[in-house]
Amino acid sequence: MPINLRHDPEVADIVEKANRFIRDYVLPLEDAAAGDITAAGGDDLRREMNAKAKAEGIFAPHAPVEFGGLGLDMCDRAPVFEAAGYSTFGPVALHIGAPDEGNVHMLAHIASDVQREKYLGPLATGEVRSAFAMTEPSPGAGSDPNALRTMATKVDGGWKINGEKRFITGADGAGFFIIMARTAGAPGDRGGATMFLAPAQTPGITVKRHIHTTDKSMIGGHCEVDFVDVFVPDEDILGEVDEGYRYAQVRLGPARMTHVMRWLGAATRCHDVAVEYVATREGFGGRLGDLGMIQQMVADNEIDLAATRALLLKACYELDQGNHASNETSIAKTFAAEAYSRIADRSIQMCGGLGVSEDMPLARLQQELRPFRIYDGPSEVHRWAIARRTVGRARKALEAKNR
Repeated sequence: MPINLRHDPEVADIVEKANRFIRDYVLPLEDAAAGDITAAGGDDLRREMNAKAKAEGIFAPHAPVEFGGLGLDMCDRAPVFEAAGYSTFGPVALHIGAPDEGNVHMLAHIASDVQREKYLGPLATGEVRSAFAMTEPSPGAGSDPNALRTMATKVDGGWKINGEKRFITGADGAGFFIIMARTAGAPGDRGGATMFLAPAQTPGITVKRHIHTTDKSMIGGHCEVDFVDVFVPDEDILGEVDEGYRYAQVRLGPARMTHVMRWLGAATRCHDVAVEYVATREGFGGRLGDLGMIQQMVADNEIDLAATRALLLKACYELDQGNHASNETSIAKTFAAEAYSRIADRSIQMCGGLGVSEDMPLARLQQELRPFRIYDGPSEVHRWAIARRTVGRARKALEAKNR
């Protein structure tokens, strides 16, 4: 049976509209602010861009239709998110940036009816932003989620949460937090975590400071946040008690793939800038694009982009089938994160001095792309997980054979 890799005409229309919207409206805003979303206006600019995206019919392509979104599945999101990612401001404009996009996805699958109205609705429409508070300072949870130290203690009518979080994207200005806290066991134990929903104005929540990183396009920054005796009523538990890690998987796999989608747009932009330059720049008796070494870099960029799209769509297909797709998402995420760094570096090299100058966007796009090898799991952790699963399957096969 043939496999159809074409998207429906409705999706192709959304992609075309998104491409035009990004190039005509969003890119000039990004370039004018040198890619710094805070300097460009922060939430004020976000609301302005969101309004224009709604008017174009391309706002929140991932969100449930009942809340004004387009309700696209993972495979259909891929080309739309890539189109938006061509500008580093594009994901904010279409309301598909991290962490809001992943939180919308998770709430749509897990939240109770009351929570959908209280939290998902305002988030999906862009009325508020959100933050996902899991990562902690050492020796707390990071790449190893079992190291979780933030504690939630049962009290009358709810829970009190105490702990410190770090690198909480979007925390400054968020309307509410999804907090991962330990409700059973001790740091280092497997499981025992629960997710809690808490409005940002809840007493005891303090956004302390921004951690300044090389990327400047994620609205609300990456922050340190303290939780001191934060009371969360029982009705604001997201999912079931002690099942937080299981529910988080609803978010983590798809969120890795939407990161791949968005930054694929940025990597494509790097390549486009470089190809346009070498196609016209003269040197050594001809155009740079006619030189063998330049052609090899162009070809290698094309290969990295094509391979990324193929791995991405395979992972998205598995997710759309309701599978965990742990291996597929780890493979796609690891390959893409490293491919994007290669693409940005080759593109800069092809453009010479201009490549590292502010006359081109390449150097700052490289700074935006580099963190992806760490965000949503470092490459090394994903390789460890891929190898562990592979060896585990081999052991099980041998055990079955020897029975």
